[in-house]
Amino acid sequence: MVITVSRPAVPSPLPPGADAPPTCEVPHFAPVRVRGGSHRLHRLVRHRRRAVAAGLAVTAAALVAAGPLPGAGAQDGGRARGHPVTDRARERQAPRPVAAPVRIADAGTVRLLSPGDRVDVVASEDGAGASVIARGARVVEVPEPVAGAAGDGASPEAGALVVLSVPPATAHRLVGAGARARLAVVLC
Repeated sequence: MVITVSRPAVPSPLPPGADAPPTCEVPHFAPVRVRGGSHRLHRLVRHRRRAVAAGLAVTAAALVAAGPLPGAGAQDGGRARGHPVTDRARERQAPRPVAAPVRIADAGTVRLLSPGDRVDVVASEDGAGASVIARGARVVEVPEPVAGAAGDGASPEAGALVVLSVPPATAHRLVGAGARARLAVVLC
């Protein structure tokens, strides 16, 4: 026995848009005109100088709000925008350096120094080890030793004097360390 299954016929799909309603005509109407539009345009053309001045004022305000461009030759271009830095705030941020005379234990090392060099000052106490007292101090002057005076640096054992430019707090640490320890310098 053979069973046959028949499928119902599927209608062919309609072309796109075949299910849309029929078109109808749009009635004729007069064009829509906005009143006063041409008047504004004519007025703008007549007052062209005012329009240019207003455009320049808006451009200038935008440039001021944007701030200076990097590398545009601004004197303080690296400073962040905001409230201006006052002299007092600058003093709090970085105190002015002072000249601190320091006696270095090794006179031969001091002879290697010249003004403008950067040095680290190291204090060494007997049996306590060494510690860095000042980092990146700038050499201001290397005075010549005065011959004949006691403790003037004429002998290598007495050391030699060098003048360093450091912040005030570092100068105080250098004076204290110089009173209790032997000081040495390391060229940076």
